[in-house]
Amino acid sequence: MENAITVVEAGGIIVYPTSTQPALGCLPTPTALDKLFSAKNRSAEMPVSLGVANLSQAAALVEVPEYLEGFLASFPEGAITVILAALNPLDSRLGGKKIAIRVVSHPTAKTLLQQVGPLTATSANISGEKPYSNCEDSAIALSKGKKNIAFIAGICPNGAPSTLISWHSACDSPACPDIDVLREGLVKKLEIQAWLKNQI
Repeated sequence: MENAITVVEAGGIIVYPTSTQPALGCLPTPTALDKLFSAKNRSAEMPVSLGVANLSQAAALVEVPEYLEGFLASFPEGAITVILAALNPLDSRLGGKKIAIRVVSHPTAKTLLQQVGPLTATSANISGEKPYSNCEDSAIALSKGKKNIAFIAGICPNGAPSTLISWHSACDSPACPDIDVLREGLVKKLEIQAWLKNQI
């Protein structure tokens, strides 16, 4: 992990394990994001999420709603990525005024983020290609076989991704639902609707 931390802190990109798929991580800086989007061959119009070790880290970047901690605690840790309003606009490739945040659960990822702070948590694959489950394989594929992308060893379940939701506070319209499910993943829409019903 020491080498990966050195690479990240120098503005590079790394592959690290999560509870779903290998993630491609970098600091939320323009130069590092340039490298990430180039490696993934990803359009700058498709923002990536940020992984955090806990909501305290997230609170430095986004508005953390009062009920968010209880909501996330109702589901497996790391199973939900939530779009929240940024305290201050970030790079548009992170969503600008609306940032997708995921509290990671994988112990290696959590340790990494505790040491370096929030990192991007997008899947470690070239856009449009199927993700690998092995972090090393992901790093090799992203570096086009040159083996020049650092990685933290790990094999991920590679099943369903996290469920992506938008919290109402990140919405520009008062007509928005309290929680809008944008991508169904580990947590199903019906489970989220059931949670909402219990809050009434």
